[in-house]
Amino acid sequence: MEDIRVGTALGELRVRVGGSGETIVFWPSLLMTGDMWSAQARHFADRYRVVLVDPPGHGESEPLTRTFTFEECARCIVDVLDALGVERAHVVGNSWGGMIGGTFAAVHPDRVGRSVLMNCTASAAGLAQRVEYGVLLQAARWLGRVRPPLTRSVLKAFLGPTTFRTRPAVVAYVRETVQADDLESCAWAVRSVVPRRPDQHALLSRIATPVLVVAGAEDATFPNAETKAMADAIPGATFVVLDGVAHLAGLEDPDLVNRVVEDFLRR
Repeated sequence: MEDIRVGTALGELRVRVGGSGETIVFWPSLLMTGDMWSAQARHFADRYRVVLVDPPGHGESEPLTRTFTFEECARCIVDVLDALGVERAHVVGNSWGGMIGGTFAAVHPDRVGRSVLMNCTASAAGLAQRVEYGVLLQAARWLGRVRPPLTRSVLKAFLGPTTFRTRPAVVAYVRETVQADDLESCAWAVRSVVPRRPDQHALLSRIATPVLVVAGAEDATFPNAETKAMADAIPGATFVVLDGVAHLAGLEDPDLVNRVVEDFLRR
């Protein structure tokens, strides 16, 4: 995989590119980096051109200094495709990435092939979620880099009982990634994606390209019914629930997710 830097609507992003063929852009969850998709990159790079995005303010991308809109994030995908000389790409996104994948398909229909939207929602954040994440952000400000309480909260939100019981390497990876985050930068993204999140049901009804919406049976962040409502808003979308995974399905059970994504791309 080659590391490149791309100037975008939300600052310079680090993207990793490898393989050849049709392009798949992978965008991760809040607090994760493009490396979340490493198992997918290994699986698909012999048949596709794989692009792993460190999203705005995360990983080795330029830090954020303000909030943003979902349309600006979708524009970032356009900027990445333009920099790579790619006219049209498939998009696979998780949580934040799934929401932006939906926005991208609705707003830039001429640039998208198929979209896989995982562990995400089209709903605005409810009061309980806004309060929960507000507390986390305030705790992060107080704690600085002494962040065990914050890390425990993220682990509980992102991972389910099957992963805690049987996938210690995944738990360790998420813990290490969260502990390495630039909290000040990531806080801008959290504000944008949680309390400022728009209701997208009407926007997603405009999508005219193939979409697969994926939920994790153990996802504590977005209930399966909420994710299904997102699928129901998209004309012709397919909805599946994967057993044994929670909010980071592609990281928790990569073999299962690779099969599901590959089957959808081949249709």
